[in-house]
Amino acid sequence: MHGQGYAPPQPQPPSGGTHVTLRVLFVVLAVLSCGLLSWAAMLRLALVTRKSYDWVVLGLVTALDIVAIVLVGIDPGEEEFQGPGNAGMIVTLCTMVAAVAYYLFADIRHFSPYRQQPRFTGYAQPQPSYGYPQPPAPAAPAPAAPAPLHAQPTQLGHPPFQQTPPPARPAPARIHQVRAELDELSDYLRKQEGGS
Repeated sequence: MHGQGYAPPQPQPPSGGTHVTLRVLFVVLAVLSCGLLSWAAMLRLALVTRKSYDWVVLGLVTALDIVAIVLVGIDPGEEEFQGPGNAGMIVTLCTMVAAVAYYLFADIRHFSPYRQQPRFTGYAQPQPSYGYPQPPAPAAPAPAAPAPLHAQPTQLGHPPFQQTPPPARPAPARIHQVRAELDELSDYLRKQEGGS
């Protein structure tokens, strides 16, 4: 019996704190700027993952930051924000929280060692069975000739197709060896029953 075997080891991303350091740097940059530089984290994520979805998120975060700056800029309040200024600050802070959360989620998922495991795509090649000769690889069957048609048409006026059975594949040498061993064992057991 042959199992799927072990998957070959995958190269690991560089060890060390490079990814963690960059995550911390971009999160601190977004928080210290009160969300106005959240687009920088999204730009790094879009460049690293190269997914169109991340480019869309970068555009959305940049647009929300611009809207927030415009709302704060048109606020008529002298010392305190009024309606537009408050709305701009709420947009800035909400954008910052959402951008930081998405950046951390997507960046950690992208560089996760568990994500880089190969997925099962088919059966593995059979492993050698120790102590037994390996059967030769089965030859590909020759293409069959088209099936002949019956001479007489059916009731519908169409001649039926004659079904030809697929060519039988020769049994591998291992099966012949097992059969021979089972025959020997059966003969031996018969002799034992007859002799006792």
